[in-house]
Amino acid sequence: MGSDTKHSPRGMLDHPGRPGKLYCGLVALCYMALAVALLFFNKAALSSYKFPNANVITLAQLACSNVLLYAFRKLGWVRFTDDVALIPRDCIDARSGFPTQKMFRRVAPLSAAYMVYMLLSMASVRGVSLPMYTTLRRTTAAFTMGAEYFLAGTSQPTVVVRAVGLMVLGAFVAGLHDLEFSVVGYAYVFANNAATAAYLACIARYGRTSGLNSFGMMWCNGMMSLPALTTMTVLTGELQSLHNYGHLYDPDFQSVLMASCVLAFSLNYAIFLNTSLNSALTQTICGNLKDVVVILVGYHTFGGVAFDPLNFLGILLGFAGSVSYAYVKLVR
Repeated sequence: MGSDTKHSPRGMLDHPGRPGKLYCGLVALCYMALAVALLFFNKAALSSYKFPNANVITLAQLACSNVLLYAFRKLGWVRFTDDVALIPRDCIDARSGFPTQKMFRRVAPLSAAYMVYMLLSMASVRGVSLPMYTTLRRTTAAFTMGAEYFLAGTSQPTVVVRAVGLMVLGAFVAGLHDLEFSVVGYAYVFANNAATAAYLACIARYGRTSGLNSFGMMWCNGMMSLPALTTMTVLTGELQSLHNYGHLYDPDFQSVLMASCVLAFSLNYAIFLNTSLNSALTQTICGNLKDVVVILVGYHTFGGVAFDPLNFLGILLGFAGSVSYAYVKLVR
């Protein structure tokens, strides 16, 4: 960890300096653990409890995030800015420290990308098995490379391109013998991959230029997305249909839903922090490395998955691509 972060109680959360490799590695590990936990809680709500309204879960997660951020800011536990020099005076309220409407307009593309990412993330979990979900999600790395190239002009070395290509090949091979193949399920996952790539690229871009730190960007995302998502769930009838759900007052289901909301808040912060400290592509590969746990457990949970040799070979190829990328980054 960098020397600046040792002397600041805020440094462990969101320091504008450049921390050391150990701190960056710990952030990546925390992200992976949170991502695994959230995936299983979301899958439990949608599959085990058969909760029909995925957008309602997303809405609850957004509302929980906004309430926590508001309370933390009022208590003085977090700040929404780091580099004040980047922020025009009328973009942050001097007394409260909250972003103004001008700042919301400034980061509107990031918030739009965030809402699409949230909606597709929840919808894509339902349609495929966990092992195939994680394998298909690895192709996000290819989308991320494209987004970084076109939006930020960043290109990757040949060895990195080869590692990502191995992940894509693995997803293709696994999909050839997916015994639970679903066109709609695959379409949602690939759309989620594209949305994830755009979202991570926006974080990298606006994290450098907006002057907001991770908490500030989370607050803007939540405040701009919540009204639109609320309107959507009302118009689709999802909110009104809640009273028909049989487990709504089941303490076990409520515990799963609450854990999902808290984990979503924690994971969103970890995504911002990991992407800011490392890179959007590294963030994507971190997500891929955690998938070995999801794959192994996914074969035996939520109804289990029928084993197929070619399908499993594709899954292993995708994981080998992730390990190759991690090794390249380690030795460079």
